[in-house]
Amino acid sequence: MPSNLHPQHLNNPSLAPLLPGGVPRGLAKGAGLPRRYSACLVLMAVSVTIFLLHTVLLSDARNFSHVPLLGRTIQSWSAEEVDEEVLGAEQAEALAFQRRLLADEMIGYVYGRHGDNVTSLAGLVPELGGTPRRSVVLTTWRSGSTFVGDVLNSHPASWYHYEPLLDLDIVQVRGAPLAEKAQETLRQLLNCNYTGLDHYLEYGKKHVFLFTHNRRLWLQCEAHPNLCWRPDFLSSMCNLFPVQNMKVVRLRVRLAEKLLQDPTLPNVRILLLIRDPRGTMQSRRHREWCPGNPDCDDPALLCADLANDYYAAVRLSRKFPDRFKVMRYEDISLDPYRKVKEMLSFLQLNFHPAVRLFLDTHTKENVGGVSSTFRDSKVAPFHWRQDLSHRDVRRIQNVCVEAMKLWGYVPALSAAHQLEFKPLAKFKLK
Repeated sequence: MPSNLHPQHLNNPSLAPLLPGGVPRGLAKGAGLPRRYSACLVLMAVSVTIFLLHTVLLSDARNFSHVPLLGRTIQSWSAEEVDEEVLGAEQAEALAFQRRLLADEMIGYVYGRHGDNVTSLAGLVPELGGTPRRSVVLTTWRSGSTFVGDVLNSHPASWYHYEPLLDLDIVQVRGAPLAEKAQETLRQLLNCNYTGLDHYLEYGKKHVFLFTHNRRLWLQCEAHPNLCWRPDFLSSMCNLFPVQNMKVVRLRVRLAEKLLQDPTLPNVRILLLIRDPRGTMQSRRHREWCPGNPDCDDPALLCADLANDYYAAVRLSRKFPDRFKVMRYEDISLDPYRKVKEMLSFLQLNFHPAVRLFLDTHTKENVGGVSSTFRDSKVAPFHWRQDLSHRDVRRIQNVCVEAMKLWGYVPALSAAHQLEFKPLAKFKLK
């Protein structure tokens, strides 16, 4: 076996033809073909074998997600079984590689556009004593946060805390007993401190999508699975990133004030994302985890939260005018380029060509399933008008009168009206 071939490849049936002795017998013997053709075919097979082995061994880290690791998965690998000195060297190598990647991503980035004194990448990198751009997108399930989160993740050098309260299950945090734990988890993650977040990390091992949405981290996890769940590695990796985004769908607005008051997070900015409750309820119907969970499938609870969030938003926008903002998902979808520019300006981020490319490729047509962010953005928020019966719409509207009025959503008056009316009106925080 070649010395540079990892043992993990031995267990992969798809690589069997590439290993020594793996040339099919029929090909090796010419399968009855004349000798000159047999020799040519063997020569071609050897050439392809060498090329593919080189590709497998030197390809980017994503390839390792498809290759069994000596019978183990990324989730089950135990770092305790690896020598600490070896781990330390591997971690140093991974961090050095990530520094180079981030430096490349930020080539040509223009600093100083947002009224601060940041003039270089070092001013934004925690490892170098800088203060990163920190943002929290606050909303509820099926309200456009996946799309908005992916917009932010398309910005260069972004670290993405994807739904860090997933381990709390299908509940909304409105107060005790969950509030304190939830607030502390968010505070720690925004400070790149993964120490003591055992429940969060254990949940992530079994539900890897908690990390896969953070694509820059996940590339490292695929390349270094024995590092992926180690708090010191995650903290060190996080501290390399100048842009740190988070989306939260389980915490109500009133409780987010604690983040804005935290002295360790002097620049964190919160974007409250609102969606028409009729669109939210229609979208939740397609999720198997929603039915039977009152915080998800009861429109009365959704709209009580929307109303309470409105009054909390009024107070926070007055108290933190530069650090708290509200946007409706429908407004972003109808005018994505202008609204994303507005959103990024609030978050002190540039409308980078990478963000424009994301919008160019994700807002024109529908591709993929219910969680896809490839959508015709002008149509996506309003599917409820066709998908919900007017009886269902009335049932939602009857328990959402206050919330819909506060947030500028117009009621449908009949089945015919529902199909042709404009459901949006203007709103403002009073």
